[in-house]
Amino acid sequence: MTLLFITYKNTYWQTLFAEEEQDFSTFSEVLSYAEELKQQGLSGGILASKEILIPTAAGKADAAQTLTETLNLPFVYGNTASFSEKAAEIPWLLTYHGYLPGKDEYSVESLLTVGNGFLGLRGTTPEMEIAEENYPATYLAGLYNTAASEVSGQTIYNEDFVNAPNLQKIYLIVDGEKIDIAANQVLSMKRQLDLRTGLFQSWVTIQLESGKRIAVQTKKSASMENVHQYSILYRFSPLNFSGEITLVSEADGSVFNSNVARYRSLTAHHLTITKKIAEKQRIFLEAVTKQSQITIRQSAELFSDSLDLEQIVTAETAEKATQHLSLAAEENQWYEVEKTVDVQLIHQPQNTKAETYSWPVLPRFNELYTESSNAWQELWQKAGITVEGDLMSQKMLNLHTYHLLTSASPNGNHELDASVTARGLHGEAYRGHIFWDELFILPFYIIHFPETARQLLLYRYQRLTKAKEAAQEAGYQGAMFPWQSGLDGSEQSQKLHLNPISGEWKEDHSRLQRHVSLAVAYNVWQYWHNTGDIDFMKKYGIEMLLEIAHFWQSAAMWDEEDQRYSISGVMGPDEFHEGYPNADKGGLKNNAYTNMMVVWLFEEITKLAEILPEEDFQQAQNKTGVDDELLADMLKIRKQLALSIDEDGIIAQFDGYFDLAEIDWDHYKETYGNIYRMDRILNAEGRSADDYKVAKQADSLMIFYNFSKAQVAEILDDLGYQLPKDYVEKNLHYYLQRTSHGSTLSRVVHAQLAAMVDDQQLAWQLYQEALYSDYRDIQGGTTAEGIHAGVMAATLFIPLTTFAGLDIRQEHVHFQPKMPEAWQKISFSMTIRGVAYQVAVSHDELEICANREIMITVAEKSVTLKANEPQTIYYKELLV
Repeated sequence: MTLLFITYKNTYWQTLFAEEEQDFSTFSEVLSYAEELKQQGLSGGILASKEILIPTAAGKADAAQTLTETLNLPFVYGNTASFSEKAAEIPWLLTYHGYLPGKDEYSVESLLTVGNGFLGLRGTTPEMEIAEENYPATYLAGLYNTAASEVSGQTIYNEDFVNAPNLQKIYLIVDGEKIDIAANQVLSMKRQLDLRTGLFQSWVTIQLESGKRIAVQTKKSASMENVHQYSILYRFSPLNFSGEITLVSEADGSVFNSNVARYRSLTAHHLTITKKIAEKQRIFLEAVTKQSQITIRQSAELFSDSLDLEQIVTAETAEKATQHLSLAAEENQWYEVEKTVDVQLIHQPQNTKAETYSWPVLPRFNELYTESSNAWQELWQKAGITVEGDLMSQKMLNLHTYHLLTSASPNGNHELDASVTARGLHGEAYRGHIFWDELFILPFYIIHFPETARQLLLYRYQRLTKAKEAAQEAGYQGAMFPWQSGLDGSEQSQKLHLNPISGEWKEDHSRLQRHVSLAVAYNVWQYWHNTGDIDFMKKYGIEMLLEIAHFWQSAAMWDEEDQRYSISGVMGPDEFHEGYPNADKGGLKNNAYTNMMVVWLFEEITKLAEILPEEDFQQAQNKTGVDDELLADMLKIRKQLALSIDEDGIIAQFDGYFDLAEIDWDHYKETYGNIYRMDRILNAEGRSADDYKVAKQADSLMIFYNFSKAQVAEILDDLGYQLPKDYVEKNLHYYLQRTSHGSTLSRVVHAQLAAMVDDQQLAWQLYQEALYSDYRDIQGGTTAEGIHAGVMAATLFIPLTTFAGLDIRQEHVHFQPKMPEAWQKISFSMTIRGVAYQVAVSHDELEICANREIMITVAEKSVTLKANEPQTIYYKELLV
């Protein structure tokens, strides 16, 4: 092990490497020197035992953390003896220093969220209040409310993901000055999230107007064992004075929705407070959403070994219940209180006139945290991915796994009627709705927690009636799932959309992305194919697939001119194109991704009719009305659905795409810098993305994310199209040149396609950009509004599918690895069709163990695994 030793003494830095001492005047010089040493085999470094913060353009940064992230090597504080232990913690700890109020702070809070699938608590300290500077929030899965707002002279209705009453709230009052962070002078602040256990910690030093200083420390844990509970441990100490301090604990029902700036002109208050109780250590608050009539009941209890809680004085206002405790605090003495909260969400109307309330028995912080840690450990054993040789990729993989389990988990989503929102339980972007992002999210649960995948799919089944109603209202048959789904499954997409660049509202056609129904169908098929859950298929799955297929059968119309079937009035995944140039209404004809997915679905319906028990399939046909005549019609459509393909084999996104104008990318990059949202830029200039060959994200190329190259070829063959051998490479490079990656999902799709055509360097580059997209907030503030659950899940799937070469879409589990140079080995667990696998893939070997005898395929060769016997397969030899 070759380490760099670094010390900082007042005005200069000193390093020791291989018995050579160097002095530097700036940290940037140290960093450059360390980068040079990396080429000489540097293993990492040790800094002086105390944390060193360095000034940056964005505030302050930790020196060890900056070195670690820049060099992708471990740098720690301490000594040689503790190096290995501390280096091993780096991929598990998310640490932020300083306080940058505003969008940067909001982003930090999203990434520091603690949760369990039922509830999510943003990574704020207990003192923080809703403000421009910071945004505390409590999100509960399935908590929605619809409210009217006046926009551009008309009334619109939006269903919002409601910010629930805040019972996290604890703060201090000194000399009449309230500590709420935003209004105080923050001398130092550090926050840290332990991804292994979901433990949030903060250390803050505040200076008041009087010059008095107070240190406050917090621990917060959302229980993964009892998902209705969370607990906070709150410590404080006066650093340079003795005197009276008042501790205040609140049940704050005055909260409102304010996380997303562009929504703030709309109605933000969704709650009516119906009951408050404050009894010394215990406090209770009940609220009901104004329109949806969902009841939120929260109760909390305070515990302390250093404070006399019998001296608490309670008070109530219209929207709050508070507990006040005044104490004579002594300088440098620490005082501590714990607050455990129970949260219940009730969808049925409640009798709010009851006189009494039965208080739950609540655990203290350490008890709750210990149980939660044990539950987290079990989840990590099933879902964790380990990579060797790439420290920062390991950290990002851990971060994304943590946030997926925070957004939905076997613990939090058991019998819960909810799915994973596009932004998790972390923010209010997209109003907490469920999108086609499920297509990217569900595989994580299918291979690690199939019981949770089933529950998430039931969210869709329980809204099948709404999907059928929506299809009928639009003039179709079958089931048409909404682009944005929330409480009851009705379409929640906005009719008007605010362009934050121009400040103007424009018509929104995004609900025409009917391909969301195909994502639902694909997830049903993926779940069935990889679990063999025949009970699910009998009760729900066949019915869902037939209803979705019926919708597309009714949408396909015979075109006499083309002598093919066409599907019109839709949008593809590329949201920049809502319609044709200067058209009076939205929608496009023959979106390639949509049409090819329809062909796949009709193919699968035919296969299901052959492999499922005849009685079960017939029963689903009788229930849905999809008779043999309709099935025969689907067979015809499957053979004759239209695509637009040019002589080079480029598959047009939609009919007429090739007639659109090219865009001057260099001009826009030079003018605007960040061009991810080219649609908004063009709109602000009085133009429209509808006029140009410019894409937000992969559209035609999406088909290669869902299916192998061979299966896409089968779909094209079914349609009677013959393309050049190199058509995949041509399509990839054609669309890459015309895509702004305005969606974080875009890079994931392009990365997988680049690997498919064996452009490993491009695949790695795009994957790394996607892997860091939330951590570095590459879209310039969108992480502030919640994490991107879809891209996080996809970046966890790509290492298994693209790099380890796993394919779970075939008859047998299949491996054909293409390991990146940066990784030495990848290890993971998975469960496929009831078989539990332990897998490790290096550049030459596949090490695999299954808990029962099973046949798999490695590089097109069949291999039989014996039960519980690890086997090493030299797959490179099989590729020859």
